Amino acid sequence: MPEALRARIAAVAAHLPSRYRTMEETRDRIAATGGYAPPPGLLEDLTGVRGVHVHEDGENASDLAVAAARQALDEAGLKIGDVGLLLFASTAQDLIEPATSHLVAAKLGAECPVFDVKNACNSVLNAMEVATSFIEAGRYRTVLIACGEPATLATRWHAPDRQTLLRALPGYTASDAGAAMVLTAGPAGDGDPGVVSMRFVSNSAAWEACTVAGGGSMHHLSVHDDHTTLRLNGDLRQGALDALPRIVETAAQELAAVSSCAFVAFHQIAMPQYRETLDMFGLPEDRCMPAVAEHGNCAAASLPLQLTKAVRADRIERGDLVAMIGLASGFSFGLALVRW
Repeated sequence: MPEALRARIAAVAAHLPSRYRTMEETRDRIAATGGYAPPPGLLEDLTGVRGVHVHEDGENASDLAVAAARQALDEAGLKIGDVGLLLFASTAQDLIEPATSHLVAAKLGAECPVFDVKNACNSVLNAMEVATSFIEAGRYRTVLIACGEPATLATRWHAPDRQTLLRALPGYTASDAGAAMVLTAGPAGDGDPGVVSMRFVSNSAAWEACTVAGGGSMHHLSVHDDHTTLRLNGDLRQGALDALPRIVETAAQELAAVSSCAFVAFHQIAMPQYRETLDMFGLPEDRCMPAVAEHGNCAAASLPLQLTKAVRADRIERGDLVAMIGLASGFSFGLALVRW
C-alpha cells in the first residue's frame, strides 16, 4: 500500500518593490489630472491605508514572481531543478498568451511542467489546493507556486466626480508585490506538518460587484478607464454575506479550529474590510495582522506576505496550526488549515 503523503510548506517568501507611494502622493496625482480633487486625508480616512508599493518601470508580473521564487527556493534549500511543477498564481499576467508561468520558468531556468492558476485574489490559495492534490496523489513531490502582482496598474487617476472616485476606491489601495511558496511531500501522520484541510465556496452570482473589465472578450481593445481600472459596481460585502450560510455549513469544522490557530492570515483590501472580516468570522484579533495598513492590498500575494512577516516576527513556529482565509471578487471564499 502506498504511503500517505501530505503537502507541507517548505518555504514562503514575499518580494516588495522598493518604491512606495503614500496616500498623500496618490491624492496629489489624482488632483493633477484636472478632475475631482479629493480633500486632503480623505483617502486615508476611507481606507485606513498609509501607502502602497509600486513596481519599477518595465517590471512585469513575472519579474515580481521570479524575485519571490528565488527567495523561497533559497529558504527551502532547493534549486530550480528540484521543482517538479511550477504554478503561476495571480490576478495579473504578462500576456494573454502564453501562460505567464512559462515566462517565470524561463527566467528561473526551469524545465518542469508549468501552468497558470487564476481566481482573482484567491489564486495562490487555489494553487495550494492544486499542488496539495498532486502531492497527495504522488504525482509531484515538489511544487513551486509563484505570484506576481503589479496591481497598481489598475489604479484610476482621472475621476471626473466624487462618485467615480468612490467606485474606483479599491484601486487606490492596490499594491504591487511578488510572492512564492514551495510545497513538498512529507508523511501524513498525526502531528506531521503540512496542509491539514482546505475548503472552498463560491457565490458566482456576485461576479459583477468588482471588476477589471478590459482585455477579455467583452472589452477586448477598450482603453476606457471604466474597463482598465479596478472598479466597484456593487456591494462586495453583500456577496460575502449572501454566501455566509454556505461558508459556515461547508467549512464549519475548519472555522471552529481557527480559534486555536497560532496565526490567521486573511485577504485584506482596506482597514474597514479588515475589521468587518474579524467580526464576520469571529477571528482572534491578537493572532491576525493588519498588513493592509502599511502595505496596501497586494491581491493574491496578500496571504503569503502575511505569513512571511509572521514567520520573521516569530509569530509562527514549527508545529503551530495556521489558518489562511481567502476572500476574492467573484465571489470566492477559501480556507486552509496548515500545520507549520
